[in-house]
Amino acid sequence: MAEHLRFGGGSNASVLHPIVAAAMVIAVIILLVMPRKFLIAPLLAMSFLVPVGQQLVVGGFHVFILRIVLLAGLLRMASSRYRSWWGRFPGGFDEFDKLFLAWALFRALAFVLLFSQKEAFVNQIGFLWDSLGAFFLLRFLFQENEDIERAVRVLAMIAVILASSMTYEHFRGINVFGLLGGVDVTPAMRRGSYRAQGPFAHALLAGTFGATLPPLFLWLWARERSRTFAVIGLLASAAMVATTNCSTPIIALAAGLFGACLWPLRGRMRLVRWGLVMVLLSLHLAMKAPVWFLIARIDLVGGSSSDHRAELVNMFITRVSDWWLIGADSANWGWGMWDTANQYVGEGLAGGMATFVCFLGLIALAFRRVGRARKAVAGDRKQEWCFWLLGATLFSHVVGFFGISYFDQTRVAWFSLLAMISAAVAPILARVPISQGELALTTGAPTGRPAGITPGLSSDECVYWDGGT
Repeated sequence: MAEHLRFGGGSNASVLHPIVAAAMVIAVIILLVMPRKFLIAPLLAMSFLVPVGQQLVVGGFHVFILRIVLLAGLLRMASSRYRSWWGRFPGGFDEFDKLFLAWALFRALAFVLLFSQKEAFVNQIGFLWDSLGAFFLLRFLFQENEDIERAVRVLAMIAVILASSMTYEHFRGINVFGLLGGVDVTPAMRRGSYRAQGPFAHALLAGTFGATLPPLFLWLWARERSRTFAVIGLLASAAMVATTNCSTPIIALAAGLFGACLWPLRGRMRLVRWGLVMVLLSLHLAMKAPVWFLIARIDLVGGSSSDHRAELVNMFITRVSDWWLIGADSANWGWGMWDTANQYVGEGLAGGMATFVCFLGLIALAFRRVGRARKAVAGDRKQEWCFWLLGATLFSHVVGFFGISYFDQTRVAWFSLLAMISAAVAPILARVPISQGELALTTGAPTGRPAGITPGLSSDECVYWDGGT
């Protein structure tokens, strides 16, 4: 149910079904030879429709099918003709990309230092392959809003396929993806009901993936050209959440829709945020237990391990000295504590304080960029609404992180959203002037240099700095 800090727990045998092998070959060919606009469909399809355990084990290294597809995509990206390497990304290699790179490297380094074994090094090579490969390939594929729209249409079709199979799994107790290998054929049960998981590693991950899609489908509706896809996507994502029989996906779904409903208060969000802080602070002072033990009270389907999640957060906060430097193995904290069913806790345990801060920084910067872009198009309600829905999608993930740690292909959904946000805001923020003081404070640049110009680059190769050129 969570990402294990211990490695070597997976299967050491190759698992590759002929259907998956054929699909992989087709996807690789498309990625290598077709125009860029056609590349996102095979990448997303292989990410979310292939069982997580489909892999080739070569010399002890687990080469998952997705990693082979990513490698083909990266080769295609490297062969693309651009004036500079970072010109492949809309807005150039900006501070968001640097922060993502720092997050991945800090996490990998801390993990290797924590376990100090050859297996740990191999494990983190795979992590960097997955994380950096997926994120920067998606940054290359999402160049403009049309690319995002195309990707969301693909996600709607994927959601329909997953919803159909998961509905069958929920009522009949047979996971059709399990017939391919890599996931169990018979799903887990809770209180007499099957918890559908599809090709994902756990029902929580399958449900959370579906729960974070509705704001994107509302975004698709707002684009007006793909409303059929938007409707079927909304219905399919709701079915995915319902068939998992889990609380976290329901909460994540509600969070995304609640975020969308805050649209009338878009001009007063500072007041909303500070109001929330004051409410939590008041509860913390009034409650007998710390405020984070509110998590223990959340159980929407019966049988949820919310008390475990609350205790996990409590141990994480009270034992900062255990993990702040290079992380820690939470299995030493007590029975069941190996299950880090919380993304924030997982980041700290896997990479220490540096990784934890970088992860929070990515979330904060993504919200900030969406907010700045929305304000920059003030008056154009359609564009404002589209940026607002990207923020609602981000909020859905942020809330879902309290109940699950992404450790399978669900990571690609998170990276996709970050890449979408970067692509959507780049042309807007490129026209937004920033103060010379803000530039100097953030980059250390002399106030006389135009925002975004990096020493050593010509003006046509400049790197966009959150809107400066």
